[in-house]
Amino acid sequence: MLKALADRLAEAFAERMHERVRKEFWGYATDEKLNNDQLIEEDYKGIRPAPGYPACPDHTEKGTLWQLLQPDKHIGLNITESYAMYPTAAVSGWYFSHPDSKYFGLGQISKDQVEDYAERKGMGLEEAERWLAPVLNYDV
Repeated sequence: MLKALADRLAEAFAERMHERVRKEFWGYATDEKLNNDQLIEEDYKGIRPAPGYPACPDHTEKGTLWQLLQPDKHIGLNITESYAMYPTAAVSGWYFSHPDSKYFGLGQISKDQVEDYAERKGMGLEEAERWLAPVLNYDV
């Protein structure tokens, strides 16, 4: 029960921070007044996608966040070799404020796309396939 509560609080805090980014810090939606249904429908401007979710299935992108923010040094938030965060009641992601930003599911990707992605990431094909396994449209 405690783990479930901690997970929900982490997600609620991320939602609150996103609201503050929209209204206060970046201030591109200062007059936003959304009810709970509108929030659930994501009627706000901007998005906060996260590594490991449908729009960004590659967990290795958390490594970039750790290099930039160094949360292990500043707040004691760590990642494992498989990019799991611990303590586990944690969220990560990026904020995009463009009003046309929308969440999307990546869908299934083909081998030529994975090859291109692996090259751009500077990783081997097998490693890219391992991280992207849930969204491949072919057998490895």
